[in-house]
Amino acid sequence: KGQNRGERGRGGRQGGRQSVPEEMPKYITVSAFAQARAAEINAMLKAVAQKSSNCLVFQTLPRHMRRRAMSHNIKRLPRRLQEIARKEKKEQSKTKCRKARRRHINLVAEFNRRQRKNIWLETHIWHAKRFHMVKKWGYCLGDSPTEKCYRACYRAMTNHCLLQDLSYYCCLELTGKENELLKQLARICSTDTGLTFEEACCLSGKFEGCLNLYQADRYPEDTLGPVTFIWKPRDGSENRRLWIWMHPALKQDILRELKAIFQCSEPEEICIPEPVTPSIQEEKQMDVVLSLGKKRKREDKEGERAMPVKKIIGDGTRDPFQSYSWISQTTGVVISDRTMEILRYRLIGPLSHSVLTETLRAASLQTEMADSETELNNWWVENCKDSEKVSLHQRQSAIFELLEGISSPSEMPPGTILGLTVGDPRVNLPKKKTKAMPDFEKYQDNDKVRQLYLEGVPVDCAHSFIWDQDICKNVTENKISEQDLNHMRAQLLVPGSHLDLGPCESKIPILLVQQPGKMAGEDRPGWGSGWDIYLPKGWGMAFWIPFIYRGVRVGGLQEALKHSEYQRTPHTPNDFPDCQAGIQFAKELETSLLEKFKRRPPAKRPNYVKLGTLSPFVCPWGQLTKNWEARMKASGESVHPSSPHPEQRATEEHSFCDPKAKVVKEASSETGEVEETMEITSSEGVLEAEDVTGMQDLDERDKTMASDFIVLRSEKLLMQLSAWCYPTAGKDRRVRLVSRLGQKEMTEDVFLPILMSYPKALVWVKLSLLRKGNPELHAMICIPTEDDFLHLSKDKLFCGPQEPKHRDIFKHKVQKLKEEKKKKKKKKDNTKALESDPLSVPDKETTEEHEDLILGLWGDALPDVTSHCSRTLLGYVTRGDFSLAVGYGEALGFVSLTGLLYMLHNQPADKKGLVLIRTPASLQYRFARLNIEV
Repeated sequence: KGQNRGERGRGGRQGGRQSVPEEMPKYITVSAFAQARAAEINAMLKAVAQKSSNCLVFQTLPRHMRRRAMSHNIKRLPRRLQEIARKEKKEQSKTKCRKARRRHINLVAEFNRRQRKNIWLETHIWHAKRFHMVKKWGYCLGDSPTEKCYRACYRAMTNHCLLQDLSYYCCLELTGKENELLKQLARICSTDTGLTFEEACCLSGKFEGCLNLYQADRYPEDTLGPVTFIWKPRDGSENRRLWIWMHPALKQDILRELKAIFQCSEPEEICIPEPVTPSIQEEKQMDVVLSLGKKRKREDKEGERAMPVKKIIGDGTRDPFQSYSWISQTTGVVISDRTMEILRYRLIGPLSHSVLTETLRAASLQTEMADSETELNNWWVENCKDSEKVSLHQRQSAIFELLEGISSPSEMPPGTILGLTVGDPRVNLPKKKTKAMPDFEKYQDNDKVRQLYLEGVPVDCAHSFIWDQDICKNVTENKISEQDLNHMRAQLLVPGSHLDLGPCESKIPILLVQQPGKMAGEDRPGWGSGWDIYLPKGWGMAFWIPFIYRGVRVGGLQEALKHSEYQRTPHTPNDFPDCQAGIQFAKELETSLLEKFKRRPPAKRPNYVKLGTLSPFVCPWGQLTKNWEARMKASGESVHPSSPHPEQRATEEHSFCDPKAKVVKEASSETGEVEETMEITSSEGVLEAEDVTGMQDLDERDKTMASDFIVLRSEKLLMQLSAWCYPTAGKDRRVRLVSRLGQKEMTEDVFLPILMSYPKALVWVKLSLLRKGNPELHAMICIPTEDDFLHLSKDKLFCGPQEPKHRDIFKHKVQKLKEEKKKKKKKKDNTKALESDPLSVPDKETTEEHEDLILGLWGDALPDVTSHCSRTLLGYVTRGDFSLAVGYGEALGFVSLTGLLYMLHNQPADKKGLVLIRTPASLQYRFARLNIEV
């Protein structure tokens, strides 16, 4: 055995000598050797520098060496680890305990810090505890309540009252001579769309007006968006003041245009206070404030006298040293940004005036100061010494009291303005929540109420002290705090009794503006009417809580969306695709819907290519109007009302925008079943599956969304189109003498000039489903064929046709992309192969070429959207849902004006206005009635 063991040992040694190379290199170049090993050295250094685990230093010790005190006492660690532990302790954030964080001074400082990026409304804390909050347009806003109250909010709008905080709406104040203001403002609006700034009833300050703004002298193109405006009543001075209220998404565009037309390039000068050197006492107080979170020691005598942190009132993102007013050197017009300086609440519902009259009380007259040291109510004392202003206040109070006997705010003239000065509403709080109800027996004098219905509020009663910025500042600064008010309540002899502050009660100027509700259409007139309340800043919660105690229900952004949906009016900025804010909203919505689509696996999401949906997440309005314009040029270019041959005109009329689409049956290679597929034909040519080479760039997608189209807002043309949309024969015929009075019949001489004037126009329409169905966002509005009408007349229960299933021409490219990604992943496992393999570069290029391909989405430039499916596309739905107001599915959207005229011209008399709706994730078409409400 030993002999064999020795042989094995010698053999092993010999084998070891043979493995050594014969010639070793005599020298090596250090730089080249280090460069070749650079990646390995970097990886080694990175591994040494980074911690391999998340455990702390004392957790790396063996268990028998660990002590509980090591977690907070570094000296209990071994000396070699103490330095590392000190660094770890510095990295850890020092979070204060909850008790310290919830101290009032720390809470206010924390809330002020969080308001630097996004503006908080004064009711933010109240909303944050009860609502889902979203960050939009630079604000933190309540989106929808956390409780289930969808139907309850609708019942509140219909039967009682819904409260909304609209303080995030922006206000621009214009001050200047009336002629100068009207001259320039006439350039950004048009009488064709309805009211203007020159309307006599609005110019007097008696009513609020609403209109759409455009860039100067660009109507009907370059829309800026909808606004509401209020003129201050004339007070004898030559300068007039105007408030323009707008959505925050529209503010920058409108402000830029106003500064351009009034030439207000220079900001108005502001007084910048000189820096004062603080004293030693003030520096010590500031040190106490800056060291928030530290416990005050008992021996710290200055702790009680520390300077309090002031709560931000208004816009917390504003720079105090920056001017928010711009003055014109040529015209003298001043534009001031009063956003968040004036609060705005909206009460919606038939009993909103009852909530107002129970919550608010007209201010009592006061001729003497309560305290000479303070400025509380000094402006009110001075005004009460003027007999004319006292008489005006008494008339305003009498009109306000008459509101309690009104059954609904819709009975008042639309946009009525009432100025008022009220007392502190916190004094009138009930002991528990009550529901405000009207009291019809209280007022026996019906003549005054009837006069109020017919004539509205007098012009002089529309005056309010809220227009005076000095008075608003005084009211905000001298508000009695909640702490002082509760202390006064505690001093009452009978707990819960009425608190009478006497001359110490604050007087607040407000402005009440009536909202008319639903005005277009014939059904539910006045639905959604209410009142808007304008307040000085700082008084938000003082009015909010008393409203809550009167039984109102609070709504957020989603409730505002439903309110406009049931009124069938466009919502800002969702339903304004021709302005920049609407385009930006569509991009953000597309991004969010696309991310949600990507989060689902391919088997759990719809394949929109097979469903024939080209653009499920955004409405390509530019492409739609462009395709209908191409149809008109291709088929009816020579059609003209002055054509001398009527027979030739009849043939051309028949071929006007004639859709062409072929239905081809192909055998499916995967399932073996016969499947109907659509060949995509467009006016530019046929798009075959083999010809699809590249991806659609972001620029091309932006072009389809760009506002190279317009939205038709001419009241005269919309009334004409509305009359044409109703059937003129059959059982569904409706005699509408009022709307059809003076309207022309639909002939070539009438509609062809409209087509020539507005070749790329969209029309806002309302769609009502005839039977079951629930329209969704971005649903397609299509034109029915003759076979569809024939089937509908034979079968009364016929819901609608079905779209043949399309073939996914991008499926093989997506599969090829997946295979390339798998190969690339395998190559990454071997880093040396990646560095040395030169063939990996073209694979990378091919993957980059198709990296945007997603299974189920159209991956190339959009073809002709009108003829992609078996039914010709007319438009898209922007909002749709089951309507609680009517009991069936309703939708709102836009259709092409050219396509609408083509459809109405070719439809039979008893089927006028019938269209088909198909949701993006379905093949089922459903019949709907199309109406235009003006």
